[in-house]
Amino acid sequence: MSALCKTARLAPRLLNAAPVVSTSAQKRNLNLLEYQSKGLLQDYDVTVQKFRVATNSAEAAAIPAEFPCDEYVIKAQVLAGGRGKGHFDNGFKGGVHLTKDPAKVPDLCTSMIGNRLITKQTPAAGIPVSKVMVAEAIDITRETYFCILMDREYNGPVIVASPDGGVDIEEVAEKTPERIMKLPVDIHQGVTDEMATKVASFLGFQGDLVPQCAEQVKNLYKVFMDVDCVQLEVNPLAETPQGKVYTADAKLGFDDNASFRQKSIFDMEDTTESEPREVEAAKHNLNYVQMDGNIGCLVNGAGLAMATMDIIKLYGGEPANFLDVGGNVQEGQVKEAFRIITEDENVKAILVNVFGGIVNCATIANGIVNACKSIDLKVPLVVRLEGTNVDNAKKIIAESGLKITSATDLDDAARKAVGMLG
Repeated sequence: MSALCKTARLAPRLLNAAPVVSTSAQKRNLNLLEYQSKGLLQDYDVTVQKFRVATNSAEAAAIPAEFPCDEYVIKAQVLAGGRGKGHFDNGFKGGVHLTKDPAKVPDLCTSMIGNRLITKQTPAAGIPVSKVMVAEAIDITRETYFCILMDREYNGPVIVASPDGGVDIEEVAEKTPERIMKLPVDIHQGVTDEMATKVASFLGFQGDLVPQCAEQVKNLYKVFMDVDCVQLEVNPLAETPQGKVYTADAKLGFDDNASFRQKSIFDMEDTTESEPREVEAAKHNLNYVQMDGNIGCLVNGAGLAMATMDIIKLYGGEPANFLDVGGNVQEGQVKEAFRIITEDENVKAILVNVFGGIVNCATIANGIVNACKSIDLKVPLVVRLEGTNVDNAKKIIAESGLKITSATDLDDAARKAVGMLG
C-alpha cells in the first residue's frame, strides 16, 4: 500500500472522525511520482532537495558534471513502496542508492532504467522503471510530521502536525495523542502568520528556524489550495545541520473533480504501472478493474456491479472484470466498453446487467447492438435490462437480428451466463 493510500485511510482516525465513504463510482486517484511532486512543490518555494531525472544512459552520464553534489541519492521512480529493499529482474539490488562518488552515478542509473523493480508491493514480475531521480542527499538532525487534508467534520482544511516525524504517525496518535496537533483552517482566511508560527513552535523548531518553518507551512498551504489537493502529507518535514527546513518527502492527493482546471497536473499521470485496459477505460470515463475470471461484466452502478459479481460466483462462475458505465453513459461508451471487455482473451461470455434509473435502457440497447455489429462479437452475450424505457430497449434488441440472450432478472442472467461457459 502506498503511503498516500495509507494516510488517506488513517487521516480520519488522526482527526477522531468517521471515515468518509465515497459514493462516486467514477472516482480515480491520481498519484504523482516523487520527482513530479518535488517539481510541483519547488514552483511554490517549498524547500526540497535539488534533483535531476534520467531516462536513458546519455542523460545519466551527463548528470554528475552538470549537477555536482557532496553526496547523491539515486531513486527508481515508481509508485510502489519498499524500493530500497527491492531488487531488479537483472539481478541488481535496491531501488534506492547513496554514493559520494560522481563516477558511480551513471552506472547506478542505468542498472535501474529499462529493468523491472520487484518489491513487496509490486506484482511478482515487478514494474518497469523508465525514470530515475538523482537528488542531493541531505543530512537530517530531526524529523517532524506535517499534513493538510480536507475533512468533512471541520467542513474544510485541517492541519495535522507532530514533532514525531519519520515514523508511523498512526502509532503516535494512538500512544501519545498529545503529540498530535489538529488545527482547522478557515478557508476564506487561510493560514495566518500566527497559525503558521504556532505550528512551527509545536513541531519543536527554535530560533531562526521558527519563521523559516512558518513560511514553509504557508507555502505548503498555498500548494494545497491552488492545485486542488484533498491531502498533502510531508513526512518528514526535516531539520538539517545547516539550519534549513526541508520537505524531504511528500505525498499529494488531488480532487479528481477538479481535473478540468488542473489539466497540467493530471496530464503528468504516469500509467506505466497501471493495467492497460484500466487506462483505456478511463479515457472513456468508464470505471474498469481487471480480474482473473471468464465472464465479462457490464453494469451501471458500483453496488449493482458488486452484486452481479457475487451472484456470478454463487453459480460457479468467475467475473473477468468490474466495469461500471456510470449514470450518464452514451452509446459510444457502451461500444468502447464491449471492445475493452472482449480484448481480454479469457472472456468466454458477457453479462450486461443494467437498472435504468438515470440511465435510459434504450441507450444501452442501441450501444449493445452497435457494439456487437462493429466488433463482430464471438462470445455468448446475456442481457438483463430493467427500468427507464425498458420496453423500447427490449424491442431494439429483439429486432436486431443478433444472437443475444435476454434474462428476466439478475438471478436468471447469472445462471444463463455461467451455463454458456460449457
